[in-house]
Amino acid sequence: MRPWCTDPYADALLAGRGPLFLRRDDGWLLPLEVERWCAHADEADMTVLRRCEGAVIDIGCGPGRLVAAVARQGHPALGVDLSPAAVARTVSAGGTALCRSVFDRLPGEGRWGTALLLDGNIGIGGDPHALLRRVARLVDTGGLLLVEAASADVDERVRVRVDDGRGGLGGSFPWARLGLRALRRHSEATGWRAAREWTAGGRSFLELRRVELPGAAAPHAAVARAQVPGTAAPGAHVPDARVPGARVPRAAVPRGAVPRAGTRHGDGER
Repeated sequence: MRPWCTDPYADALLAGRGPLFLRRDDGWLLPLEVERWCAHADEADMTVLRRCEGAVIDIGCGPGRLVAAVARQGHPALGVDLSPAAVARTVSAGGTALCRSVFDRLPGEGRWGTALLLDGNIGIGGDPHALLRRVARLVDTGGLLLVEAASADVDERVRVRVDDGRGGLGGSFPWARLGLRALRRHSEATGWRAAREWTAGGRSFLELRRVELPGAAAPHAAVARAQVPGTAAPGAHVPDARVPGARVPRAAVPRGAVPRAGTRHGDGER
């Protein structure tokens, strides 16, 4: 069973509400804010989105509130998510999304102006170094990464399962949680420079700028399968999934990165 795809997460997105948690192996529960994710972008979100520059890629876009909001600001915007339910909800709201892993080949690699990792998505794949290095290959030199950190001062790698609080459990997968201090440390080692940090609505955010690291791979280089932590976890390579009727329009990606005409979600840029 792939996490975020056929487990209680998809049911919660369909309903637009929780309860929903990430359950650690020791039984600890992290509440997931499904209602907020399924609503419109709030003021805390907007403190992030007003900083976006150029074309925006939202990694782990969920039901698409950020994709829709940044598109309303006039930015080309693309969401990426492993969950067909999340992508379908984004598309139904008028956004554009690919049902694909961030570690798969994506349109516009090396040309995005801004990448987003909000709502705990710095945890994707359970390896922040691998994720931050991958995102550094997606954005242009000098491009932005806007990240949400955990409110606690943590730096942990765990295995979790999606739990609906009523006995429904998804499969186990690796995850990570980083507070601001740990996020700054990891970012400096992976091609990013911390520009500013702020809090809003009880949430903590960090703005990062991409820099070149000596000996870094070219931005358009493919990411090897061995770099992806876990097997069927968020951030792992999975087969492409299709969402009926959904395409990546020319306006949604940076210039020069448009998939072939007629390409559907999951089919482009092979």
